[in-house]
Amino acid sequence: MPVRVVTDTSAGLPEHVARDLGITVLDLHMVGDEDDKSTSGLSSLELAAAYARQLERGGDAGVVALHLSKDLSATWSAAVAASAVFDGSVAVIDTKSVGMNVGAAAMAAARIAMDGASLAECAELAEDTLSRSETWLYLHRIDEIRKSGRISAATAMVSVALATKPIMQIHNGRIELAIKTRTQAKAFSKLTELITARAGGLPAFVAIQHCEAKEAARALEDQLKASLPVDSSIMMMPMESVLSVHCGPGALGVSVVFSQAESEVNATLADDAEYAAPDPGPEDEIADDSAAMALPAPSQAPTNEVAQK
Repeated sequence: MPVRVVTDTSAGLPEHVARDLGITVLDLHMVGDEDDKSTSGLSSLELAAAYARQLERGGDAGVVALHLSKDLSATWSAAVAASAVFDGSVAVIDTKSVGMNVGAAAMAAARIAMDGASLAECAELAEDTLSRSETWLYLHRIDEIRKSGRISAATAMVSVALATKPIMQIHNGRIELAIKTRTQAKAFSKLTELITARAGGLPAFVAIQHCEAKEAARALEDQLKASLPVDSSIMMMPMESVLSVHCGPGALGVSVVFSQAESEVNATLADDAEYAAPDPGPEDEIADDSAAMALPAPSQAPTNEVAQK
């Protein structure tokens, strides 16, 4: 029996994808009333029970557990505590992320698990996928994320004072301000530039999750399709409620799995520098700066199971 893969609803995996790949998706908890909704993580008892069921189904081949960043939820700590009773049969990965980057890592691990890969191999590929991934959040307003406490008070005050449409980035598991723009159009243009530069001319897997903002998501999708290589894979879906409650209406989550690791990009840039013209003009310098932004991505970017509807 194959290694089993467990994640939670913050990963944003479409139901048919999880079903086809045999991925178990656990529901994070929604708490509060309509006017004051929030979320709470899974307990160690809930997770231990889920892992035990999957170990039984997989014939004790092992479980890869992929939950949202430990800096965004207590679920990771509960998962580590739960895994301790299984003597190394459950590999809990600190994803340092949230959204479809976690979903993509789960897909990659589940795919090779179906081919008979070991627990160590599945965990390694999941970590590789995450290392080549980036997540950005476009916020139409910051009320919800400010109330959640997931951005600093200073960032919130600046955004309100300047009436900006901020783009946040998940960096080392935390939400940080990446770009400040005044309009949605400028935000999408800047985000497209950033993603295209980091892709470095290679295909990428992009998942756009939206909160009551299908038209905006479609506009960003069109820009990315026009800018990325034609064999890139772009999908769009509604944002899970456990995420949208913190992001608010109009928000977009953009998860990207690139085709090249950061170390590979840096090595390429270093090689190119040896052959660079001795006195580059301003345009060349700008090009070099843009290329330096090209960040990592997984060698097995998931495409087949999530074909654009």
